[in-house]
Amino acid sequence: MPVRLFDTLSRTDKELRPLAPEAPFGMYCCGPTVYGPAHIGNFRTFLIQDTLRRVLETDGIDVRHVRNLTDVDDKTIRASMKEGVSLKDFTDRWTVKFHADCAALNMLAPAVEPGAVDHIPHQIRMIGQLVAKGHAYKSIDGSVYFKVCSCPDYGKLARIDRTKLRTQDENSGGAANHADEYDRESVSDFALWKAWKPEDGPNQWDSPWGPGRPGWHIECSAMSVEYLGETFDLHGGGVDLCFPHHENEIAQSECATGKKDFARHWFHSEHLMVDGAKMSKSLGNLYTLDDLRVKGASPMAVRYALVAGHYRTQLNFTLKSLDDAAGAMEKLERAAERLLAKAGLDKTDFLPPATHERTTAWGSYLPAWEALRNDLNTPAALGKIFSAIPNANRADLTVAEARADLCGFAKILHALGLRLFTAEKKVDEAPADIAALGEQRWAAKQSRDFAGADALRLELEKRGWKSLDRKDGYTLAKL
Repeated sequence: MPVRLFDTLSRTDKELRPLAPEAPFGMYCCGPTVYGPAHIGNFRTFLIQDTLRRVLETDGIDVRHVRNLTDVDDKTIRASMKEGVSLKDFTDRWTVKFHADCAALNMLAPAVEPGAVDHIPHQIRMIGQLVAKGHAYKSIDGSVYFKVCSCPDYGKLARIDRTKLRTQDENSGGAANHADEYDRESVSDFALWKAWKPEDGPNQWDSPWGPGRPGWHIECSAMSVEYLGETFDLHGGGVDLCFPHHENEIAQSECATGKKDFARHWFHSEHLMVDGAKMSKSLGNLYTLDDLRVKGASPMAVRYALVAGHYRTQLNFTLKSLDDAAGAMEKLERAAERLLAKAGLDKTDFLPPATHERTTAWGSYLPAWEALRNDLNTPAALGKIFSAIPNANRADLTVAEARADLCGFAKILHALGLRLFTAEKKVDEAPADIAALGEQRWAAKQSRDFAGADALRLELEKRGWKSLDRKDGYTLAKL
C-alpha cells in the first residue's frame, strides 16, 4: 500500500504518488525568511517536512525537494538597513546560520534551494502574464496588485467565501499577517510588485511598472513553477501559511498558467506551543536551537521532541518534554547496543539504509513503519518502536533475528531522522553530600521505600540535582 497523507484542499487522506510513474515526486516547501535565527516553531514544520521526505524515500520513491529562501521582503530590508549592511550580506549571514542548524538537526538538504532575489526575473515574467490576462492591475504609485475578484476559485484551500473577504491582515493561524505589509486598492487584493519607497534604500529592481521589488507571495509561485513545473505533487508549510500565502499562490499560479491543479496535495503542520502558550519574546518562551543547546540539550533530543507529536495536532513544547526526549534517545541507544551485541556487531555497523532502497526486512519494527506511512503518525510510530524494543532482551533471540531487528530499527530511525550515538556524554561531578543523597535514594527505591525515595528526590532537586534512573543504576545530573 502507498504512503497516505491528509490533504488540506480536499480534507481527505490521499495516496502520495508521483505525477508520472518514472518521474520524481515533486515537493515544494516554504522555507525561512532569513532575517534572524529560525526558532523551534519554524523548525517543527521543517522537521515534519524532512520526515515526510525520508518516509517517501525509505518507501522507494525518488523525491525532488525544493525549499525556498525569502531573502527580500519588508523584514529583511528593514533589518539590513538598521544594521547598515547590504541586503545580500545580511541575508547571507542568516542563511549560513540556518544551514548550520539544519545540519545539527540532521535535516536532508533540498535538491534545490532558490532565493527570491536570484529569481526576480522569473517573478516579473509571471506578474506580466497576470497583467496581460486581466488578473492584475497597476496602481497609481507603480505597485501591481492581484485582482481577487477575477479568480472564481479564490478561497478554495482555506474554505473562504471571497465575496465576504474584507482583509488579508490575519493569517489562517489567527495571527496578524506581518509577513509582507502593503497598501492596496481593494482590501482583498494583494501585492505582486511593490513600488520603491525611500525607506527601501538601495533595494530596488527595474520592472515594466517602475522600480521596486516583488511582493512576498509571488516568489513561491515563480520558483515552484521554474523547478517543478506548472503542476507538481505536493506543497507544504505551516498552518499559518494556508491563508493568505498559499491561497494567494494558488490563485496567481493557476491564473498565470491556465492550469487548475497547481499542487496536487497540500500539507500543513499545526502550531508549536511552548509551556501552553504561543511563542513570543515578551513571554520569554521563544527558543532557538542555540538557546536549547546552552541549556544542555542535544540537537537529536530537540528533533525527537519536535517530531513526537502528530503534525496535525498542536504540540506543547516544555523543557520537561525536552528532558523526556533526551531520556528516550538514551533508551533507543541502549536497545541498539543490546541488538548489536546479540548480532555480534558494534556501533559502527548501525548504519541507515541506502537512499531509495526499499526493503521488507523490518523485523519487530514493521508496525512502527506502517504507522509512519499512515498520515505520518509519528507518535504512534514511536510508541510501536518502544513496544518492539523489549524483543532485544529475549534470551532465545537468534543472531538472524537480531540482525533483522537491527535492519528495521535502523531504517525506522532513519525515516524519523534520529541519529544515535551522537550526543556527548556529559557527566556532572556530584559533591560528596549530593552523591550520598543519591545513594540513599537509590537504596530506598530498591527496597521499595517509595515515600522515602521521593522525599530524597525532592531534597536532591532542592539542591539543584536530579537522578536519571535506569534499570541497572542511576546517574546524577545538575538541573
